[in-house]
Amino acid sequence: MSHTRYHSSIVWLRRDLRLSDNPALYHACQQSQQVIIVYIHADDDDSPWAMGSASRWWLHHSLTALQQQISQLGGRLILRSGPAHTTLDSLIAESGAEAVFWNRRYEAAHREQDRLVQTQLAQQGVPVHDYQSGLLFAPGTVLNKEGLPFRVFTPFWQACQKLGLSQTLLPAPAQLHTSTINSLSLADLKLLPSISWGQGLQAEWQAGEAQAHRLLQAFCEQALNDYPQARDEPGINGTSRLSPHLAFGEITPRQIINALLEHFICQTKDGGACDHYLRELGWREFAHHCLYHFPQMTSAPLNRRFAAFPWRHNPALLRAWQQGKTGFPIIDAGMRQLWHTGWMHNRVRMIVASFLTKNALIDWRLGAEWFWDTLVDADLASNSFNWQWVAGCGLDAAPYFRIFNPVTQSEKLDAHGRYLRRWLPELSTLPAKWLHQPWKTPETIQEECSIRIGIDYPTPILDLGSTRQQALLLHKQLPKLH
Repeated sequence: MSHTRYHSSIVWLRRDLRLSDNPALYHACQQSQQVIIVYIHADDDDSPWAMGSASRWWLHHSLTALQQQISQLGGRLILRSGPAHTTLDSLIAESGAEAVFWNRRYEAAHREQDRLVQTQLAQQGVPVHDYQSGLLFAPGTVLNKEGLPFRVFTPFWQACQKLGLSQTLLPAPAQLHTSTINSLSLADLKLLPSISWGQGLQAEWQAGEAQAHRLLQAFCEQALNDYPQARDEPGINGTSRLSPHLAFGEITPRQIINALLEHFICQTKDGGACDHYLRELGWREFAHHCLYHFPQMTSAPLNRRFAAFPWRHNPALLRAWQQGKTGFPIIDAGMRQLWHTGWMHNRVRMIVASFLTKNALIDWRLGAEWFWDTLVDADLASNSFNWQWVAGCGLDAAPYFRIFNPVTQSEKLDAHGRYLRRWLPELSTLPAKWLHQPWKTPETIQEECSIRIGIDYPTPILDLGSTRQQALLLHKQLPKLH
């Protein structure tokens, strides 16, 4: 244990809203008599990636849970709003804090902000202690034999596995000390929507560290064995649903891996259930490392052949996709699930993204923006990476000719129609034979089921065959780069 070096220190929380396995908090407690835990809400509405509406809803409830946790240990979460450097200056002046601890962020804009704050604090004689926290490995430390970033997932993940996935976890503090400095109330941060559309989110989710660990335990005990098959079926609860908890740092990848290893002797070569889930954490890790090395990933195709791709301007089609009114049930079910719950099944995310970028030929960036605003698990690295992956213009992308057919995908993944009937109640009376392509339903069946296709539910907004051929033709015409 380190001897006490500071009378008081500030722990500046960002996307690490937890008490356990939190290096900044752990080391601050080891090195300080008093720790002041602070969350600063920066009003960055002018940023192209300011926090979306669903994320703001989650943040409100995550901070609520964290406040209660800290209070139970005798401490207090200090909430402030404003630019980070001036807010930290004020906090230091008010508290007499002698050091600031934080966990590193790796997005380019955040790295620059942290660099500036660290420089300004150093000029005042206030040291900063920063730590790797939210990923398995710090970006820049997993490189190929030439010392360059990996551009393909499989060798990247193999390199991660060689470095060792299981790591020692840090305990939560046993107690915290209260602070008398001023704090805003959560309501002052104005994170919740002024129009109350969050009831679906409220019914679906519980934010916070404790809930993240409850979900992890339930997943390990009840769903992990069946994960390789169940993860592709949107109509059943076959995934961990930990993504928003990961996005807000309520749980760490290390904690998830250690829990998996406790439940399974995980041989990474046997292709078992555990390995399938570990690979999903690997894709998240890869996305974050890619964004670190290629910060343009949020706004420009990483495959330069797509720089001049002729995306279509079609606001009506984009709106129909956003509202779940395309006439293709699996697309519409997914988009309505997203709007209602702030989340969409991962396999369905691929299908709706393929439809938008390849059948509708609408720019992947417009899809990424919609997901950013509506997902509770919105994560800049994963969102940008996954949209480029499906659009075929990323580093390790799906081949462009891989165009998901929403009808065959629907029949394969939701054969009994459980997912479709839940999110498209207007189709719930249709027999399974017609559920996946309702526009083919005979009029006599429509009458029996009291549904009129084209009125109660839309007919398809485009033709899958001709739009597929058009997409493939445009791809063939892309310039060859040498």
